[in-house]
Amino acid sequence: MKTIDVVVAVLLVVGGLNWGLVGLFQFDLVAAIFGGQASILSRIVYTLVGVCAAYQAMTWRSIQRRWLVPA
Repeated sequence: MKTIDVVVAVLLVVGGLNWGLVGLFQFDLVAAIFGGQASILSRIVYTLVGVCAAYQAMTWRSIQRRWLVPA
């Protein structure tokens, strides 16, 4: 499960950085890389980031226990 936790964390960082770019500079890096917001690849990335955020939110306590982080 730690591998999934790391993949989720990486995708959440990518999503967070992308939103930071959108907020500060009105620049969507994911859309720029994959050919626009409506492209299937961009939509897949956006969906994966959203699924990762939901996973992180629902499993926060168990992730902490797996990584031995005191609550």
